[in-house]
Amino acid sequence: MSIAKLFRLPFSGNGVWLELQRQNFSIPFLAWAVVVPLSFLPPVLLYYAGTHYGAAFLAGFADKEWRFITTILFLAELLTFFVMGWLIRAVLEGDKLEISYQDSFLLAAVAPIPLWLSSLALLVPVLAVSVVAVAVGMFLSCALVYQGARSLCHRSDNDVVTMSATYTIMAASLLAWGILMAMVWAF
Repeated sequence: MSIAKLFRLPFSGNGVWLELQRQNFSIPFLAWAVVVPLSFLPPVLLYYAGTHYGAAFLAGFADKEWRFITTILFLAELLTFFVMGWLIRAVLEGDKLEISYQDSFLLAAVAPIPLWLSSLALLVPVLAVSVVAVAVGMFLSCALVYQGARSLCHRSDNDVVTMSATYTIMAASLLAWGILMAMVWAF
């Protein structure tokens, strides 16, 4: 699969998602090849931002225990992958949409990629850049959940049941993301 096709995932229909589905990635492969490496990005970049230009980025940002915070954040991200894989399957099946266990974890691994990549904005010591990057990441992540659920469940465009399931999944995702961010600020 080409990089161009991967960039079309949030906006494309069945073709690209079904091609990913045909790859038949195992859950351990998704965890080790996608989730673990990309989960390193936010903690590493947060540690960098906090230790190199913390006070210039945000008042009080440099005074935090970044080693502890970033370690907990990394472990929480890994746990979130497994919880979200289970949640995606439960929500979709609760709405009478058929999805395999493996496909639910494929979606759980692909959907947060924009949020992980949005952490690259921490390389720029301007808070507004990070806020915009996270907003764009959230939008793209929501689009990935909708397109992925629709395609992997073999539903048509503008399917209301898939939209409803996507809202539930994204509400849980945003709640988990909010808890992770609150944890960062609490320490």
